[in-house]
Amino acid sequence: MPIKTGINNRSIIFGEDDIDDIDLLREIFATIDNSFSLLFIDKGRALINTLESLSDDELPCLLVLDYNMPELNGAEILTELKKQERFSRIPKVIWSTSGSDTYKKKCLELGAVDYLIKPVNVKDYKETVRQMLSFSQGG
Repeated sequence: MPIKTGINNRSIIFGEDDIDDIDLLREIFATIDNSFSLLFIDKGRALINTLESLSDDELPCLLVLDYNMPELNGAEILTELKKQERFSRIPKVIWSTSGSDTYKKKCLELGAVDYLIKPVNVKDYKETVRQMLSFSQGG
């Protein structure tokens, strides 16, 4: 029997520790599609622990990971997630203030579906959220 995943789940987990980004993401998601449940976790290890505590049908339809997070960065989180098959079908997006080609290449090799640069204005934030949602398996 195939592993059941939360692909019909309308929850998105964010690895994000910047309160301004969190507030803006909440606000923009509410205007674009408020049917998603958003969970923000501010430390890499806590994010891994949260995912591991979920049943397969509770897994999120999307993971959005800030590259620069306390405890584990985005690439390290991707490395940890690759160790467990049950997380393989969750689309993972990295977003960062860094446009480093090295970071981007590494994250894509580790299984991220995209590497987005954090926007600097609200218009670009809305476009970035739409881009994130395009990867969501719940949408």
